[in-house]
Amino acid sequence: MSHPQSPSRDTAIIAPDLLLEAYAGGMFPMAMENGEMGWFSPDPRGIIPIREFHVPHGLKKVLRKNPFDVKINTAFADIMRGCADRESTWISDMIHRSYVKLHELGFAHSVEIWQENQLVGGLYGVSMGGAFFGESMFSQVPNASKVALASLVARLDERGYTLLDTQWVTEHLTQFGAHEIPRATYLKRLNKALNWHCTFV
Repeated sequence: MSHPQSPSRDTAIIAPDLLLEAYAGGMFPMAMENGEMGWFSPDPRGIIPIREFHVPHGLKKVLRKNPFDVKINTAFADIMRGCADRESTWISDMIHRSYVKLHELGFAHSVEIWQENQLVGGLYGVSMGGAFFGESMFSQVPNASKVALASLVARLDERGYTLLDTQWVTEHLTQFGAHEIPRATYLKRLNKALNWHCTFV
């Protein structure tokens, strides 16, 4: 499998065309601790089936109470900063600039959770065809990232998306129905999804 060429450390941005080509081929970048850019294509690959998304009982109660305002694409850069605000992160300055550029071009999107006009959580990812590639999420108050994920899945469902990629499966994601599939199966599903015409906004 060929891999995109990693940009040099002092390059300001990963070219949007390179990023999109990587996603279409099942790859994505992450900044490494040594400052280099790594490209990954996990096997197996994590996905959440959009139409079999499981809403845990506790989250159902939160959604009924509706304590948050959910917004789309009003604070993309801030969502990325929130996702990067942890002890160890793969979201480098270059990653941040690169995805903000993808957002400006209409390929990257944020689901934002607001409470009393404060951004308290959310997620971001990349949209191509009928595929959405979830990148990262964060939460500053209980349940904010869970509500963001449920809101994302509802949006993907109503707009006809067929693939929600989570890259890897974490214990946190399994409660929503996330599971692993072989990379070869993932790539077949990805190729089909890329032929769909879906609009996130």
